[in-house]
Amino acid sequence: MIGIVFTIIFSIRRGIHHLFFNMNNICPIVISGPSGGGKSTILTRAMKEYPDMFGFSVSNTTRQPREGEQNGVHYWFTSKYEMEEMIKNNEFIEYATFGSNIYGTSKKAVETVIKTGKICILDLELQGVRSIKNANFKAKFILIKAPTIEELEKRLRARNTETEESLQLRLKHAKEDMEVVDNEPHLFDHIIVNDDFENAYNKFMECIKDEIKQLQSRHTA
Repeated sequence: MIGIVFTIIFSIRRGIHHLFFNMNNICPIVISGPSGGGKSTILTRAMKEYPDMFGFSVSNTTRQPREGEQNGVHYWFTSKYEMEEMIKNNEFIEYATFGSNIYGTSKKAVETVIKTGKICILDLELQGVRSIKNANFKAKFILIKAPTIEELEKRLRARNTETEESLQLRLKHAKEDMEVVDNEPHLFDHIIVNDDFENAYNKFMECIKDEIKQLQSRHTA
């Protein structure tokens, strides 16, 4: 890949398999999709409307925070040195390098959600989805995407948070990911095309209704 170095390191190590199967039999929800597809907006609304239902596994990243982002809420903003040390110490379930930034899902972040008894939600890149899927972990995989690359570009430009170079990298990455999805449709249990936010949100909630009912039944038991 020209301009993008994207690497996932994932292996079944001691404790990782336990994370995904010690969740009171409620599947974690793995969300994926290109930046600008609307997944963060959908997740934010779901967690606001159902604060006792969902817990977001906050990822680590070496990138700088955008306007409005809070450390420990949107990401754990981590120095490159700290991130590399965490990788060496096998603290991540998966990690990836996009451009010059590293992203990763730590075991600690997942454990933190599990301990609350809530449904764990993970936001992963496509390669992370494939890694977890190939390892036969029990999870529900949902892709959320914009209807077209043109619409995705329009949304990214409207955010005004990207340089032209980083925007083009994201678009290139999105195109490549969608080609993979077309060739590997089994990667996801549900694919949501976000051409209308209300419809996309309702579809997302429909996709996870079984997990919600399962958790609600335990709260009322």
